[in-house]
Amino acid sequence: MNKHTIIIGGGIGGLCSGIRLLHKGHKVTLLEKNKKIGGKVNILESNNFKFDMTASIIMTPKIYTDLFKDVGKNYEDYFKIYKLDPIYKVYYDDKTSCNFYSDTNKMIDQLESLQKGLSTNFYNFLAKSYEKYFISKDKILNQPMINLKEIINFSFIKNMCKINPMLSTNNYLNKLIYNEKLKNYLIFTSMYIGVNPYTNSNIYTLIPTISHLYGIWYIEGGLYSYIKALEKLFIELGGQIKTNCEVKSIVIEKNEVKGVKIKDKILSCDLIVCNADYPYTIKNLINDEFLDNKYSKKNLNSIDYSCSVFVLYLGLDKIYHNLNVHNIYISKDFKNSIEGPFKGYIPSDPSLYIYYPGAVDESFKVNNHSSMNIMIRVPNLSFSNINYHNNQIETLKKYIINNLKNIKGLENIENHIIYENYLTPLDLHGKYNLYYGNAFGISHKISQSAYFRPHLKSKKVRGLYFIGSSTHPGNGTSVVIDGSKVLCKIIENNKK
Repeated sequence: MNKHTIIIGGGIGGLCSGIRLLHKGHKVTLLEKNKKIGGKVNILESNNFKFDMTASIIMTPKIYTDLFKDVGKNYEDYFKIYKLDPIYKVYYDDKTSCNFYSDTNKMIDQLESLQKGLSTNFYNFLAKSYEKYFISKDKILNQPMINLKEIINFSFIKNMCKINPMLSTNNYLNKLIYNEKLKNYLIFTSMYIGVNPYTNSNIYTLIPTISHLYGIWYIEGGLYSYIKALEKLFIELGGQIKTNCEVKSIVIEKNEVKGVKIKDKILSCDLIVCNADYPYTIKNLINDEFLDNKYSKKNLNSIDYSCSVFVLYLGLDKIYHNLNVHNIYISKDFKNSIEGPFKGYIPSDPSLYIYYPGAVDESFKVNNHSSMNIMIRVPNLSFSNINYHNNQIETLKKYIINNLKNIKGLENIENHIIYENYLTPLDLHGKYNLYYGNAFGISHKISQSAYFRPHLKSKKVRGLYFIGSSTHPGNGTSVVIDGSKVLCKIIENNKK
C-alpha cells in the first residue's frame, strides 16, 4: 500500500516535496492554514494592482525547471521564464547610476567606465567565489547533513579551509575589490538571505557570483506564477490540497508519527513533512520530549534569527521607463543602513531594493498604471524598542519616499501614488508563523549552518521530516527547492 504523507504548510518547500513524493507513489495531502498557498511567496491583489509579496529574484533557473523534468513534465507547459540583462540597475546617493550585467562584454564596459582596471578586480572575485560555490553546493547544500560524519572527515575539513568561512563578506571583499561603489553593490546583494555582511561568512558572496555567471531570470506574471504552476502539477499528480486548514499538533505515539490534529479531529498518516517554520513547529506542534536538545522549546529565545523586512507596495498612475525589474538604491550612510537591522534600530537613510516588474511584464501595467515594491531590512520583533505600529510605519514610509526621490525620474513619485499597502514583521509573525517576525528563518551563522542547522529528518520520531527556510540547506527559494530533492532522497532511502 502506498504511504500516506501529510505536508504541513503550502510554502514552496511543501509543494516541491509533495510533487516529488507523489511522483514516487505516495498519497499526499497538503494542509495550509491560510486561504492561499505559497507561504511567504505570495501575491497581493487590490484596486486593480498586483504585487509579488516577498520573493522576486530568480537565480539558477535550472533548479526551477528541473523539478518538472524530474517528474516527467515539460516546464514550458506550466510557466514561461526568461533572462534579464541588466540584472540590476544600481542608483547611488550622488545621483549616479550603473547597470550591472551578466553579459561579460557589457559588464566589462560598465566597470571600466567606473574605474580603469576594475573589471580585472571583479572577474578575479568571480573566479575565487565560483570555486566557493561549487564546494558549498557539492559538500553542503546537496548533502543530507544528518550525520556528524559528514563534516568530521579530512575531505570536508580540507574543503572548508579553501572556503575560509570565518572571514566576513566585508573583509573578503576588501581584499579583492578596490572600488567603493562596486563593493557596496556586492555587499548589498550578498544579503539575499538576511545575513549581516560585516560579521557573517564570506560564503554568501556566492549569491552575487551566481547572479552574474548564471544570470537573473524572470517568470512571466511574477513569482506567484511559479506557485500556481506547482499547484497545478501537484493536483495533476493526484495530490490533495486543503486550505484554511490549520494544524494544531503533530500526533506521535511510541516515537512514531500517527497523524495531525486539526480542530477537533485527527487525520492519520504514515509520514509527515512539516513545512511550517521550524521554530513555530517546535514551540506549538511537538512535545519537548521529541525535540533535539539544541532546538528545544526552552532554547527558542537563545537561537539567532535573521532580520526582518518592511515592504512598501505602491500603486502608481505612471509608468517609469528608467527603472529595470530589479533596482537598488545605495544610501550615503550605507554601512549604517546595512547594520542597523541587526543591531536593533531602523536607519533613517535606508538603502533600498526596488522591484518594478512592469519594466518587462505587461500584467503589472494596466491603463498606464504600474506596481512597485520597495523593500528594506528592519529589526525583527526580538527588539522590544520597535513595535511597527502606525506611527512607526509612517516614519518608515517617509524614510523610503525620501530616498526614492533621490533617484532620477522619481523626484515627484509622491504625486503619483494612488494605492499603498505594506508588509511588516507583525504580518510575517501573525500570518506566516515566523518566529519574531523574521524574514529569512534561523540565522545562517556558521554555528547554525550545515550539520548544525535543524535537520531534514527528526532524530527522535520515525516518519517526521522538515523542509523550509530554517532547516538545512537554508533560505532562498532556489535553495529550498533543491532542499526538497535532498529531503525526498532521505525519505526514499529510509524505505530500503
